Amino acid sequence: MPIITHEIYIHAPIRICFDLARNVDIHTETTAKTKERAIAGVTTGLMEEGDCVTWEAIHFGVKQKLTARIIEMEKPYRFTDEMVKGAFHSFTHTHEFLKKDSGTIMKDRFVYRSPLGLFGKIADKLFLEKYMRRFIINRAIELKKIAEYKEV
Repeated sequence: MPIITHEIYIHAPIRICFDLARNVDIHTETTAKTKERAIAGVTTGLMEEGDCVTWEAIHFGVKQKLTARIIEMEKPYRFTDEMVKGAFHSFTHTHEFLKKDSGTIMKDRFVYRSPLGLFGKIADKLFLEKYMRRFIINRAIELKKIAEYKEV
């Protein structure tokens, strides 16, 4: 079961970083490369504990749908979303925010299991884990740009 972790320093208050990370509209903006859009559940604004969203996106040239639910939230320090339905066997994504100097450290922890048993494990080693790591890092970089721009 791959575990992807990433952290980034953002020169913006913790509340701004937390709210941007759970904002459906900002998620769409930060995942423009995969053309993600919310098509069901919460489709705009801030998500709260218990909320679900269904995303439609293009990954590996294939249009896919994935539904996730916010299963835990401690404002403005952490929230966790979990896949309800989608291409993975399962995933849990924890977003953590720590106040640091005049900014915030944003930490991602993404734990997933691929479908298809042994074939899924081979896909992880060949390309999927690298793809997911890059996806999470790129989204964090885009969130940083938005948060720091809002602070100007």
